[in-house]
Amino acid sequence: MSKLNPEEVLKLARLARLKLTDEEVEKYSEELGTIMDYFKLLDEADLSKLEPTSQVTGLVNQFRADEVVEDQKATPDDLLEIAPESKDRYLKVKRMI
Repeated sequence: MSKLNPEEVLKLARLARLKLTDEEVEKYSEELGTIMDYFKLLDEADLSKLEPTSQVTGLVNQFRADEVVEDQKATPDDLLEIAPESKDRYLKVKRMI
């Protein structure tokens, strides 16, 4: 089990904007050293037979071609007709404060 030196722990604490006591520095130097040992195990793993993965769900984007439909243009009057309320060619809404 490796152990981080106190200067490394204090540097990490400063980056995380933490104030540590001397007891916490000693405690975290051992705990962070153990975590770093786990990362060393991951470095030793043989990943040569694995394919790179960008996502794991298997979902695929569904694309379609954009089509311009000329005959479905709506005029402002058409839109005002389907509005719940309108007055003088404006949409009427509840007062908001």
